[in-house]
Amino acid sequence: MLIIGAKGFAKEVLEILHQNKETENLCFYDDVNSDNPEKLYNLFPILENMEEAKEYFNTVSRFFILGIGNPKYRKMLYDKFVEIGGEPYSIISKNAEIGSFENNIDEGVIITSGVVITNSITIKKGTLINLSSTIGHDSLIGEFVEICPNVSVSGHCEIGDGVFIGTGAIVLPGVKIGKNSIVAAGSVVRTNVPDNVMVAGAPAEIKRHF
Repeated sequence: MLIIGAKGFAKEVLEILHQNKETENLCFYDDVNSDNPEKLYNLFPILENMEEAKEYFNTVSRFFILGIGNPKYRKMLYDKFVEIGGEPYSIISKNAEIGSFENNIDEGVIITSGVVITNSITIKKGTLINLSSTIGHDSLIGEFVEICPNVSVSGHCEIGDGVFIGTGAIVLPGVKIGKNSIVAAGSVVRTNVPDNVMVAGAPAEIKRHF
């Protein structure tokens, strides 16, 4: 398994894998920071270029996990590592609660500790659902969405591709949030949100167009 990133959120991904007993042949990848040790926690090698990553995929394991946030960067790196032969891997914390009926979770999804997923929910590829967030029944979460800690997405919601929902935000029942939009931390979203905007407040209002 290769974790893309070696700081910040990548360390939280490591903890999920450790608790799930999935750390055999685990490596990290970081070609941005120059201050990395040779091994993270003196245990896990850190690869520093795409040639090393390609060799790892060809000789050790093809699976990778995105250990970074930000929908834009997650999609970019997802495509980059698939192109050299990697296979995106989904991880679900053993401390998350996943409903038993009609849930569909695509490849490359990360579901962290304390998350509650009820029933009849689709979560598309590359999405990150962070600590203690909840997703209500009959909701659709698009590709490369980032849902920050303690977010509440109510039932019958639709979250578009590339959406970012900040910490503690609440999305009320039946709301649709358009592609690539941003919901600021602590917002209460009561009405539909179009594509490519930033909303904030309680109730949430459009503050910026992209």
